[in-house]
Amino acid sequence: MNREDFAKNRHFLADRRWVFPLVIACLIAGAILTSSFIKAADYSMLCSVVNSRSSQAVAEVSVANNRSSSQAVAETTATPVQLQAIIHYATSRIVPQQSFGEISVTFDVLKKRSPCNFLVFGLGYDSLMWTSLNPNGHTVFFEEDPKWVQTVLKDAPGLHAHPVKYRTQLKEADALLSHYRSEKNCFPSKAYLRGNTKCKLALTGFPDEFYDTEWDLIMIDAPRGYFPAAPGRMAAIFSAAVMARNRKGPGVTHVFLHDVDRKVEKTFAEEFL
Repeated sequence: MNREDFAKNRHFLADRRWVFPLVIACLIAGAILTSSFIKAADYSMLCSVVNSRSSQAVAEVSVANNRSSSQAVAETTATPVQLQAIIHYATSRIVPQQSFGEISVTFDVLKKRSPCNFLVFGLGYDSLMWTSLNPNGHTVFFEEDPKWVQTVLKDAPGLHAHPVKYRTQLKEADALLSHYRSEKNCFPSKAYLRGNTKCKLALTGFPDEFYDTEWDLIMIDAPRGYFPAAPGRMAAIFSAAVMARNRKGPGVTHVFLHDVDRKVEKTFAEEFL
């Protein structure tokens, strides 16, 4: 079964869950409105304080108000990708891969961190939603299946996605864990990613953008990990942990792992995250 057939069999529940895409569209619209109300209130408060300080600065305040209003409109106007996402999900019965509860966990962080650098392992029916929930931010998807990348980008050409290759297989999970514990280039104090061919869990050969960006959020929803020859998410989990711990800027890197209830994902999450 190829990637597209699996996705369709797993996620197309049109008759029973047709309302979910509409909920996603409302979530995106709500994010836009919430941002607008918060910023509008901030500008209103700022102008009130300025006005109360000096009655002699009416002309100056008027100019400041006009500039602030223009800036507020520019910052809170829906981006093209947000409008596309609202229309897409409002008119579609395609169900995103994650449940509303799972989406909400990430969305709560995005509301505080956006615009930010958002790395997503995997590309799917919810990718347009993730990009729209990080307006004016940098959202990038890394996908193992080049054909699937082409399929998704046909409907959403504005998405920023790269096809990538993994060096691991799910059936090697136990051996990879043992390798990590014995290979010094995998140790937390020495671990790095770009060019680290000695550590089998380090993601190498990815686009420079992967290594050069300091990611604020990392979502691991791929690669596939449901049959022995699949790449599994072992290297993605390890590499996310390395990038998070090597962060140099302020704040923290949030890592979200989907399917954490599966054996391999749970084992590697407990080891590295």
